Amino acid sequence: MDADVVIGAGVVGSSIALELARAGRKVIVIDKAGGVGHGSTSSSSAVVRFNFSTRAGVATAWESRACWQHWGEHLGCDVGELVRYERCGIAMLDVELAPRAGYVSLFDEVGVPYEEWDGATLRSRIPGIDSGRYWPPKRIDDERFWDEATGELGAVYTPDAGYVSDPQLAAQNLAAAAAHHGAQFRLRTTVVGLDTDGGRVTGVRLDDGSTIACRTVTNAAGPWSARLNALAGVGSDFTIGLRPLRQEVAHATAPADNTRAGSPGVAIADMDLGTYMRGEVGGGLLIGGTEPDCDPLHWLDDPDQAHPQPTAAVFEAQVTRAARRLTELTVPSRPRGVVGVYDVTDDWTPIYDRTELDGFYVAIGTSGNQFKNAPLAGKFLTTLIEQVEGGHDHDTHPVQFRGAHTGQTIDLGAFSRRRRANTGTSGTVMG
Repeated sequence: MDADVVIGAGVVGSSIALELARAGRKVIVIDKAGGVGHGSTSSSSAVVRFNFSTRAGVATAWESRACWQHWGEHLGCDVGELVRYERCGIAMLDVELAPRAGYVSLFDEVGVPYEEWDGATLRSRIPGIDSGRYWPPKRIDDERFWDEATGELGAVYTPDAGYVSDPQLAAQNLAAAAAHHGAQFRLRTTVVGLDTDGGRVTGVRLDDGSTIACRTVTNAAGPWSARLNALAGVGSDFTIGLRPLRQEVAHATAPADNTRAGSPGVAIADMDLGTYMRGEVGGGLLIGGTEPDCDPLHWLDDPDQAHPQPTAAVFEAQVTRAARRLTELTVPSRPRGVVGVYDVTDDWTPIYDRTELDGFYVAIGTSGNQFKNAPLAGKFLTTLIEQVEGGHDHDTHPVQFRGAHTGQTIDLGAFSRRRRANTGTSGTVMG
């Protein structure tokens, strides 16, 4: 039996491998890295939140949260140490770019619990927070950065949000479960070409000179996905583009009043200042950026050329913005954090779809905001592959997926390669 090949052993690729293997298919996963989850997955902040600009985005995140919360059940077999889902809640601070009315109505429709906070409630629930409105975000070397607040912010709080304790271990859990069902992983192996016959992919050529005969290929190669699409000769009918983006996440020590009995306090999405932050058990604080217009974006032609060390300028900007919001936070003198490369679509919404080459599927544009949805990505692609290979015309009649935990129906056409760009997106990692 020819194999279903998955290219990419990150959290998304490993999830796809698990679901395909569970469906009884012969699965081979290829990755050029030396281990599972060693690419973009390893630098993820692994935040699980629900505020997206589309119903499909909210419903996918809400269903995925249930998978993380019941992780052992989701995997369905013993894989050793499991990642933990830390339910800390997240406060999405008000911002003009993504007004609460745009996603609270989707919360109501999907069934996501939430609380609407005014400024006084925000200050009482997150000790030490400055509730001032500073929009728009500014560079820290701009004298206007220190201007007085122009008003007060409220927030929307989702108590069920949180984060996954170890993103790399999450991918390894999925890969171990996939292997339990017969999936094979070939690491330190690079795809150099694809064979086709009559408009259908038939083989995957590797750098060791071998070829894997295949019935399908799924591109889950993260920031290398555009390169793989080029090898396959696909993309002529894509209405959504994608490219690699270098990103940094800073590590600092959380203020004492932002933790509770050694556990992380409420995570904060702060597009007003251009940052987000979440705690870690033990007192750490992860701080990332939300791509404010005032900051240059580090787009890459080649993801392999990304500088691997955090830079002082980005670190200082992110932590200083966070310190403007959390008044007791101190800015360390030396940068500390992780560097990753995102695979970003034009509208920051992923593409889960087939392509014009029969048998060649994509799970791309996922970096930055789709780690949380990895459990569903595997189910989405397996459902797509089985229905499209069975003759269903997904382009004309998009596949509908029903979540086992929430009962929500998700229109997979929302993730089509041919969709209209999502004009409701914030144009940032927040989606």
